[in-house]
Amino acid sequence: MLRKTRIFLATLFLIGITLLFIGIGHDWWGWMAKLQFLPSLLALNLAVVIGVVLLTLLVGRIYCSVICPLGVFQDLVIWTRRKLEKLFKKKKRFKFKYRSEHKWVRYGVLVLSIVSLVASGQMLIALIAPYSAYGRMVHSIVATASGSVTLPLLLTGLLTLIIICVSAWTWGREYCNTICPVGTILSFFSRFSMFRLQIDENKCINCGKCGRGCKAGCIDTKNHKIDYSRCVDCFDCIKTCQEGVIQFKTVCNRKDCAVKADEPVDEGRRAFLVTGAVVAASAAANAQDHMHGGLADIIAKKSPERSERLVPFGAGSVKNFYDHCTACQLCVSACKNGVLRPSSDMEHFLQPVMSYENGYCRPECTACSQVCPAGAIKPVSVEQKQTIRIGVAKVNLDLCLPATGKDSCGNCAYHCPSGNQIPTVVEDRCIGCGACENLCPSRPISAITVNGLSIHHNA
Repeated sequence: MLRKTRIFLATLFLIGITLLFIGIGHDWWGWMAKLQFLPSLLALNLAVVIGVVLLTLLVGRIYCSVICPLGVFQDLVIWTRRKLEKLFKKKKRFKFKYRSEHKWVRYGVLVLSIVSLVASGQMLIALIAPYSAYGRMVHSIVATASGSVTLPLLLTGLLTLIIICVSAWTWGREYCNTICPVGTILSFFSRFSMFRLQIDENKCINCGKCGRGCKAGCIDTKNHKIDYSRCVDCFDCIKTCQEGVIQFKTVCNRKDCAVKADEPVDEGRRAFLVTGAVVAASAAANAQDHMHGGLADIIAKKSPERSERLVPFGAGSVKNFYDHCTACQLCVSACKNGVLRPSSDMEHFLQPVMSYENGYCRPECTACSQVCPAGAIKPVSVEQKQTIRIGVAKVNLDLCLPATGKDSCGNCAYHCPSGNQIPTVVEDRCIGCGACENLCPSRPISAITVNGLSIHHNA
């Protein structure tokens, strides 16, 4: 019952979060993204952080087997291998074995991750953080299917997919227990969880099946011990053990609260507790209109050189955006106007870059601010968006058709939500939405470039 409950909840989370990265269901299950531990930590979403920690102290690292999409994906890879071996009736099926904790690698990666965050170097987190890694994998596939993938995203997404699949196929949950910084952080708390998997030495017949089936490699069958820092509460061992030796129960050293060997185990009650704990943690958070004016040949636009980077409405500042962004690609998936895409420069590798050659930031759209789980983009309303200045337009009269006398236009003035007239820009009314830059018929570089503001402020 415990294992079935875990699989049911994990399936819901994996499907929901995958659909989010495809761009479906942000209004219905967008809260699943807000429950991810590392983005919530960066966003200082204390309700989620404390909720996950309390959940871990209660039942161990169930977060890694239910809420984390990369963890559930690895379980899917392991399940696929087992099914294929069974389907082809392979005599010597793959078996896991107990492995000692790789402390130097595990804690070394955690220290490097913390240092990179403090130093505002997000590349390491973007590459190894579980939520970001899974988002990169899904978004690279979706972008490839839609023909909008960039080479850096394709290569890193494909490489991540290969590494995760090979690791899970060969070593089970080794990535979670060696590389993943979230798994290492939660391991500090899981050592002291109230409910744990425990081995009854008096009933154990030393068959070793539980250890060979443990995908985390954390069951020492010789000494009848479980490394709780690495156990991800998949409950496979309970199913594997036909003698009922392994039980999920409270830790208690007093004789008056010990479970008797012949006492029936209330699996339904324990399943209820696990489900309730997950639900409690969840409750803690709770076709483009592209006009070209018809005045120039329709050739691809190029991104102009900007004096300052553009970052989305709700970011507050360029520094806040890049300090908090984990490059999970969720805002890129949510952007229907083609404004956000993964960056290819090494300083902000795979973090979103904002540009207007494919579309502009529509005044009525606040999708990216509503889905960001890391606090890189704070939620803003449509009304608030109209008052925030993220950039200011600048006209290049040498490229402007009316200014050079080549033709009449007025396209930018017609679409400007602030009512600006070309070739002049009323800077204190410009919010930097990019409508004028995007709709300018000048090719390949628009006659209007929106330069970002390092610190956003009200218009």
